[in-house]
Amino acid sequence: MEPPPVAAPVEDDQALIAATLAGRGEAFVELVTRYERAVFNLALRTLRDRTEAEDAVQEAFFKAYRALNTFRPGAKFSTWIFTICYRSCCDRLAKRKRFSGEELPDRADPSAGPELLAERSDEAARLRAAIDALPEKYRTVITLYHLQGKQYEEIASVLDLPLGTVKTHLFRAKEQLRKALSE
Repeated sequence: MEPPPVAAPVEDDQALIAATLAGRGEAFVELVTRYERAVFNLALRTLRDRTEAEDAVQEAFFKAYRALNTFRPGAKFSTWIFTICYRSCCDRLAKRKRFSGEELPDRADPSAGPELLAERSDEAARLRAAIDALPEKYRTVITLYHLQGKQYEEIASVLDLPLGTVKTHLFRAKEQLRKALSE
């Protein structure tokens, strides 16, 4: 009787980074696979445009790969890649604003179609709409804290903000969400 197959051990991020730096490209592919969805969600919430979010994620992972030798051992890869992605999104927002010459609209498409109206009857859709209506700084903090499960310190590091500012943004975002959802 043959023993059951043993699953390959799951390497931690530090080991994957070391392997990538040693020339094993498939190790970086594993890092991308691990974090691509979470990084995409951050980009989508920040940019509100699927195509731009996909481009920002690709750009973030490309930058991370090129700068991997500068990654500080012992640091969290997730914090680092979120920071790179967030800064890429901010650059894209600034570029978008420069080219349009005006303030960004609160919503990409202010008109609600029948499908969107049906979705809004659902509580999850209402919450998503309320989050989307938040100012970018609050939306990003809410996304990182509640949807990505990041701690205050990690959010402060990703956004390059003081810890107190992160807590204030989170408090104000929750207040605005409460107000929006109670209406």
